[in-house]
Amino acid sequence: MATTTTRDPGAAGRIRRDNERVILAAAEAEFAQHGFKGATTAAIARRAGLPKANVHYYFGTKHDLYTRVLGNIVDLWLSAFAAISPDDDPAEALGAYIRAKVMYSKSRPLASRLFAQEVLRGAPHIKTYLATELRLWVERKAGVLRAWTAQGRMDPVDPVHLIFMIWAVTQHYADFDAQVVAVMDRESLDDADYERIADSVTAIILKGCGIAPAHG
Repeated sequence: MATTTTRDPGAAGRIRRDNERVILAAAEAEFAQHGFKGATTAAIARRAGLPKANVHYYFGTKHDLYTRVLGNIVDLWLSAFAAISPDDDPAEALGAYIRAKVMYSKSRPLASRLFAQEVLRGAPHIKTYLATELRLWVERKAGVLRAWTAQGRMDPVDPVHLIFMIWAVTQHYADFDAQVVAVMDRESLDDADYERIADSVTAIILKGCGIAPAHG
């Protein structure tokens, strides 16, 4: 009896997504540890458990892969604050963003360190992005913060520097992890530590902006 093999039309797409995900995770770790110049596609492939040819097939050059990794990091960080509007409650919106950024320092510390390394080197690979797309994103969010001030729901603080402050404070727990655990007399930070960090940072920033904490 003849048999018919039914091909799953989504299989190729799933394989591609899985391979890209594994390669991106491996690349994030290699770039964070060795920098752009020190990391190699061969080392990334070994960490991913895939042939080197697969890395180039999916991402082209090492530069293409590096900028994709950085882009994914920024997209992750910005997504938590993407949908805010003047109608939102400032305490809830800012609190949720601060908490999300603290938890990214817990779950994706290498991402934060990699981004910091790139910026400390003068942002050679993403300078144009910072001056265009990210600048426009900050301007839009600053507009929402100004609207909250005009509505009397927060004090008149510089919205751009408030955003910088949130980024700096939340990413501190990834970029300066060695300093944090030494000063806090820990071997490492646990889930309860991160919860306390998120609560403390949120309370301090909201109070500095004259925003009453969210209830419920």
